[in-house]
Amino acid sequence: MPDYGQFCTVARGAEVFGELWTPLVIRELLCGSRRFNDIRRGVPRMSQTLLTKRLRKLEELGIIERKRVESGWEYHVTTAGEELRPIVVGLGHWGARWIGSRMRREQLDAGFLMWDIRRFTHVDQFPKGRRAVIHFRFTDAPARERLWWLVVENETTDLCRDDPGHELDVIVESTVRALTEIWTGDSKPATEVAAGRLKVSGAGPNDARLWRWLGRSMFAESRRRT
Repeated sequence: MPDYGQFCTVARGAEVFGELWTPLVIRELLCGSRRFNDIRRGVPRMSQTLLTKRLRKLEELGIIERKRVESGWEYHVTTAGEELRPIVVGLGHWGARWIGSRMRREQLDAGFLMWDIRRFTHVDQFPKGRRAVIHFRFTDAPARERLWWLVVENETTDLCRDDPGHELDVIVESTVRALTEIWTGDSKPATEVAAGRLKVSGAGPNDARLWRWLGRSMFAESRRRT
């Protein structure tokens, strides 16, 4: 943990929140991830050892608590952790507004993109009483990250890397950057379709059903206002 050597509470708070990976771990917890593996899916480039270390530190500081459940352990934010929500959300909106799409190729990650889409999918917009499946095909992702299935049934969302064998409602073929920039509000679907970087099948006129189901990142509105 960094040590600024000052009594100022800005410095002392930054020593906790500003440690490498800590804001992203807190982001995952505030977004509803409870299990270790779910948290790790939100920070795929963080080592398991370092994630364990950060979680232990956050627990020691009273920002999270670990609870025993029937099938293992869960991590929950405490009151102190919940009070970090406006800081995390504010930082995300600031980044969307002032940094936006200046993404380098190594910052693009199909796995994290799909995980973010999964947790913010508008399940209330999906058909009632039946299963709906969206199949994503990334044309330029590594082989293991190329194919994904988003399955929504009974207002529950499941993200699969292996074909679940269900009938498909919508097929999305895209580059990782194109779908990322649509998701973050840096680009529009029509722009990416016209450029040949995105193709959608089965979503109706102007692909409206797909975007009604998926929505956008929670920070996209800040980006679109710039």
